[in-house]
Amino acid sequence: MSEYYVRDPRTGELIREYPTASDADIQTALTQAQAAYVDWSRTASVEDRARLLHKVADLHDERVDQLADIIVREMGKPLAEARGEVEFSGAIYRYYADNAAKFLADEPIDLLAGTGSAVIRRCPIGVLVGIMPWNFPAYQVARFAAPNLATGNTIILKHAPQCPESAAALHEIFADAGFPVGTYVNVYATNDQVADMIADPRVQGVSLTGSERAGAAVAEIAGRNLKKVVLELGGSDPFVVLGSNDLAATAEAAVAARNGNTGQACNAGKRIIVIDSLYDDFVAAYQAKLAEAAIDSPLSSQAAADRLGEQIAQAVSNGARPELSGDAEGAFSPSGFLTDVAPDNPAFYDELFGPVAMIFKVASEEEAVALANDTPFGLGSYVFTPDVAQAERVADQLDVGMVFINGVDADGVELPFGGVKRSGFGRELGRYGMEEFVNKKLIRVIE
Repeated sequence: MSEYYVRDPRTGELIREYPTASDADIQTALTQAQAAYVDWSRTASVEDRARLLHKVADLHDERVDQLADIIVREMGKPLAEARGEVEFSGAIYRYYADNAAKFLADEPIDLLAGTGSAVIRRCPIGVLVGIMPWNFPAYQVARFAAPNLATGNTIILKHAPQCPESAAALHEIFADAGFPVGTYVNVYATNDQVADMIADPRVQGVSLTGSERAGAAVAEIAGRNLKKVVLELGGSDPFVVLGSNDLAATAEAAVAARNGNTGQACNAGKRIIVIDSLYDDFVAAYQAKLAEAAIDSPLSSQAAADRLGEQIAQAVSNGARPELSGDAEGAFSPSGFLTDVAPDNPAFYDELFGPVAMIFKVASEEEAVALANDTPFGLGSYVFTPDVAQAERVADQLDVGMVFINGVDADGVELPFGGVKRSGFGRELGRYGMEEFVNKKLIRVIE
């Protein structure tokens, strides 16, 4: 059986297999991407590249139903969320099309001595490999492809094995938009073939969104071959509640932060940390809002549901107290939360990838910050309090790449996304998403 296939997580039905790439296919992809890079980076102007990205954005809007249906079929995402993902992806392509010229403009340097001029010119670096995950099949591709194609790099895209239909549909969009052959190449590659591509001298960098284990493996290969790498890995984001003028609204925000995409997001609010004076009322409000949410979507696969079930069972056997909505059935997992998760419980430092939160009680702001930082991850975070000074003080102390104060679902195409510690390194989106795979070339003219 091929590594690449679509199996509907709602029914378990195997819908279609896609052929895994041969070694000859991989060589063809590398050759095409390298050949295209010469013209794409030096002949096509920034304006030309932006014009094609605008077409990609338009095609996302035109094909939103088709792409959303594929995402639902592949990994079970709720249809409304799948449509939102496709629309947001189109906005990303449009953002970089609109801003590429500004972001890539020469940056003058004020000389301290001598005559003449000096500028930093942002240039592409070559062929890039993108390794994408299953949980956001369109959005993750947009974050990688849009800025790098606008810069003048060419890309080889390796999608998750369970999302081959999304991979094919996106490749078709780039072809229909008029991108030259080799600028965007989709490959159904094996892990060994990916390792060979990273090592190949025609490839200049690699970006991966995925697990810690995958990130460590890719970083090792990239480092051994002196290739630039960007990693967006796991997270166990704290949702810190230190005060609230509307506890029901805060609990509703916590449910949204935890359970979007059926809880399968690296930057979900997975650890809810509540000041003791609000704890009991917050837990009651969270339970009520969780019941109203009534999650009816499966996890991405039977394996994902089994993994989450094992984590919960292990947490409970080590003293955690569960509050779950029911029993697992196939790829459908109950939503809920765990309390009494002690530091010696394996769940304390683990990432639960599904609609189950951990809720902690703390006695002070200082204890909340210490608990929020007591994790190997450092992706995002949420801080809720009506005290603005307190919110900013806590935000400054959190060891994370992103802090959202008194709000959730506030991501934007212009806002950089990324983390620290074992959540990876590098940034996507915003201006900083365009700075990762560029040659900041110094040009000094002496008069």
